[in-house]
Amino acid sequence: MNDQIKKDTSDWASWPLDREVVIARVINADRNTVFGAWADPTQIVQWFGPDGLRIETHEIDIQPGGFWRFDMVASDGTRFTNRMEFLRIEAPSLIEAKHGADIDDDPDCYRLLVTFDEQDNGKTVVTLRQMHPTPQRRSTVIGFGAVEYGGQTLCKLANHIAHHNVSS
Repeated sequence: MNDQIKKDTSDWASWPLDREVVIARVINADRNTVFGAWADPTQIVQWFGPDGLRIETHEIDIQPGGFWRFDMVASDGTRFTNRMEFLRIEAPSLIEAKHGADIDDDPDCYRLLVTFDEQDNGKTVVTLRQMHPTPQRRSTVIGFGAVEYGGQTLCKLANHIAHHNVSS
């Protein structure tokens, strides 16, 4: 695995910008509620992922050192394996993970940092930062729609919170 992916989890400021993808959305809910929708295994499986894909979970343990192994399944049955290894969770402000295919030593695995910033109006800004192993990999994921798919995921999060009256 690329040494950049193994880098200290608290050192995001020094990552090269030519490897980063950033997606953000304002959610009409307080930070504890939004964080809870990410950190609760029963909630995240209800909304996570782009439009048109459903989640099939094989294992989920959302805590530092835990894993979420899952498939995103398209309507035609195509499966996309995923594995997140949770590195750092600081409730209710951030979740950091390595995200890639459900294989060991995935060369395309990237770092994911999700931050939850509560605003004075009670809404929360959710920011997804992806740090890819190379500039070329960043370009590839942008080319296949990672920014749009990330936006769809955050939209599904907002809809989940709005329609399920989730609370902290």
